[in-house]
Amino acid sequence: MPHVIIEHSADVAGQIDIGELVDAVHAGTLASGLFDEYDIKTRATGYAHHRTGQSSDSFVHVAVHLLDGRDDAQKSALSHAVLAQIEPLLPRVVSVGVEIIDIHRASYVKRVLPPDSR
Repeated sequence: MPHVIIEHSADVAGQIDIGELVDAVHAGTLASGLFDEYDIKTRATGYAHHRTGQSSDSFVHVAVHLLDGRDDAQKSALSHAVLAQIEPLLPRVVSVGVEIIDIHRASYVKRVLPPDSR
């Protein structure tokens, strides 16, 4: 935990290597001090078709999904740490945002294969 999902307009890939963006978001999440690096899962997806009001402005939106239980100060520090890493990389992107989303701990389940069966 956490699952960090970067959504971006397709044109962002013409401004920055998306792998570099993933690395920067990952580094910002780690810099928060809330997680071990091994536990951070970061991925990105681009959108060719999107609208904001009457335009199709460029955007990057980072959603950090984490198990509930962190206080507001920790969540705020996390979102600011991620934004601090990516904002300098995206000077021409119109909208850059970060949100923290709590995952309900009691209902979260997952399966991970043991290393010897991968």
